Amino acid sequence: MRPGPRSPRLLWAFLLLVGVVGMLLASGSPVAAQEQDERRVVRVGTEGTYPPFSFVDPRTGELTGYDIEVIEAVADRAGWDLEFVRARFDALFPALDAERIDVIANQVTVNPEREARYLLSRPYTYSRGVIVTAADTDDITSLEDLEGRTTAQTETSNWAQVARDAGARVQSVEGFAQTAELLAQGRVDATVNDNIAVLDYLASTGSDEIKIAGEIEGEQGEQALVFRQSETALHAEANRALEGLADDGTLAEISEEYFGADVSVPDGGDVDLGGSDTGRSRWDVVQDAAWPMLRGTIKGTIPLTIVSFVLGLAIALAVALARLSPSRLLTLPARFYVSVIRGTPLLVQLFIVFYGLPQVGVKMPSYVAACLALSLNVGGYGAEIIRSSILAVPRGQLEAARTIGMEYWQALRRIILPQAARIAVPPLSNTLLSLVKDTSLASLVLVPELFLEAQVAAALSTEYLPLYALAALYYWVVCYVVSLGQGRLERRLGRYAV
Repeated sequence: MRPGPRSPRLLWAFLLLVGVVGMLLASGSPVAAQEQDERRVVRVGTEGTYPPFSFVDPRTGELTGYDIEVIEAVADRAGWDLEFVRARFDALFPALDAERIDVIANQVTVNPEREARYLLSRPYTYSRGVIVTAADTDDITSLEDLEGRTTAQTETSNWAQVARDAGARVQSVEGFAQTAELLAQGRVDATVNDNIAVLDYLASTGSDEIKIAGEIEGEQGEQALVFRQSETALHAEANRALEGLADDGTLAEISEEYFGADVSVPDGGDVDLGGSDTGRSRWDVVQDAAWPMLRGTIKGTIPLTIVSFVLGLAIALAVALARLSPSRLLTLPARFYVSVIRGTPLLVQLFIVFYGLPQVGVKMPSYVAACLALSLNVGGYGAEIIRSSILAVPRGQLEAARTIGMEYWQALRRIILPQAARIAVPPLSNTLLSLVKDTSLASLVLVPELFLEAQVAAALSTEYLPLYALAALYYWVVCYVVSLGQGRLERRLGRYAV
């Protein structure tokens, strides 16, 4: 029997849930910035997977690199306290626009488009563009040879535009380490990149599968720190600090430490790199990465799964009951919500919550935004599971309960929902297992979790197979434990089956 006489109570329950979600959103709204602090906390966006400029030292677990030391020196002079936020390069600019970070320190090349949209500091690195191909490719040595060819580039990098201008088809990748693999496997024809990054990769890996096929004439890159247009004070402080660091030789000293030459000025000498990651065997790489990945699982993946699933179930139950209500005020919004969630990709939902909402004044911390997006996604799919489970309970059960004097909510709580729960456990468990794996997408919205740690380790060592296999093992163990819990719960609820 369809619920009917208590729909006003159901309406209040649904409105209460909407209010709770609204409060969660409001709790992440921006508050007045504490500009009066003696030392301002500046959030620095960087990849952490781009050696030798920005990477995680596997021996110490600390973020390091040329760009990291430069921004730390700037912070010392400007009186800033730094908070580093790691993300893919393509996610750094949306994060800056959404005020998730205050500055990008990641070898961002100066170009007219960026100068028009952002405030760029004075350059602190000068580099040359080079064309890289597979070792056995001999017919690509200049930009002219790229016309009609496929190149692998980070989508928002300056080199991607250089390749497009040369007539190449650009395939988007996350970083140079992935690019090198695509070249070695013959999946792309070439790439255009910074000569320093390429030389560091060759020195670190000793690879003979790729080579520098030619230099790009007239394409000397100038790299700078990037600020929002509104951050004029930070921009001015950074420029004063960089000028002082150049004058007293600090920039030259940092550069010599990493490159054996002064890349902070044009024509500062030939770069001599020893490699950011040398002397480690494959087993060493796996050992060094095992704990950071386990830490990402414990501190990121598992809590994110638990919180999102619990909130998602609460949303799912409310939406399922709303869909079963005869009131159109409840059914229409519930149907629309389910349709939107099931009809759009989870990644798009994450980006809307994390990058889109701040543009209308609703800004939440990374973890809260990820939890909200994942919870809403679970709620959309779980609502249909719970609704179908309730409908699977024979209607006579509700009629019998009403006959002996139970009110609708009593019958629902004591008779219908316990039986529906037993029916819903298997499909809801599948939803939970999917959620465990879907948390890997949270790395794209600045949440440190298992897969992000795997990417960090793989980018430096280029040991993709063992590291991603280890990540898969971690996910499988978590899912296996969930499956064991599902079996115990099914057996427990099965004792009450008639």
